[in-house]
Amino acid sequence: MKSKLIILGCGSSVGVPRIDGYYGKCNRKNKKNVRTRCSAIIIKGSNKILIDTSPDLKSQLLSNKIKNVSSVIYTHEHADQTNGIFELRPFYWKNKKRISVYADKKTLGHLKRTHAYLFKNVSNYPPIVKSKVIRDKFSLGKHKENIIFRSFKAKHGKTYSIVYIFEKTAYISDCNDLSITKMEELKNLNYLILDCLKYKKHPTHFNLDQALYVHYNLKPKKTILTNLHTDMDYDLLLRKLPNNVLPAYDGLVLNL
Repeated sequence: MKSKLIILGCGSSVGVPRIDGYYGKCNRKNKKNVRTRCSAIIIKGSNKILIDTSPDLKSQLLSNKIKNVSSVIYTHEHADQTNGIFELRPFYWKNKKRISVYADKKTLGHLKRTHAYLFKNVSNYPPIVKSKVIRDKFSLGKHKENIIFRSFKAKHGKTYSIVYIFEKTAYISDCNDLSITKMEELKNLNYLILDCLKYKKHPTHFNLDQALYVHYNLKPKKTILTNLHTDMDYDLLLRKLPNNVLPAYDGLVLNL
């Protein structure tokens, strides 16, 4: 059975435009410059696995006509990756089943502190999710819809973000760890979805030069740049990139 990945959001923590309407250097007339916060979904039949729950999750799922979620895997604990967890409630009401959310212990601890009522009974609110500690190797889904994952931690400034490898694809949305270029598991994939925040260097994210360094070392068939800030205009960036490197845009579909 074929699988696909949809880039639900490819913007940085403030998105494009920012909440005050600021587009930065992005051409506001180009719809591909309208970027919600980073999130993605892997679809294989009825198996629909969210990567992160951005604050824009509701609009992302509505605009992509996604009416169910099977499970969630988290990259790390930051607000732009986790604050949309609240939006999962209708899927619990619909399916009468708690949704499994997978993350490292640090991220799960953060979620249980900030959204305790989603994990345990609080007043009249039933819990809607159940926590699962992520493993190095795991699979989600049944039979032909099963997806096998590899995961490992990479540096994201002073914290860590989980890199996921699945279906000859890697998802690395928040990272500044150049040591990943030495990992054999990441080499020669079909797709590398990679953090590329700005042109200038940043203490917690890859910039364009670093992202291209990772691309040239890992040699995927195609690299998709995500987590794009307000100075990363789509058309300008596209003109600068080699043929097999593309800027992401919200709603981009990759057939895996």
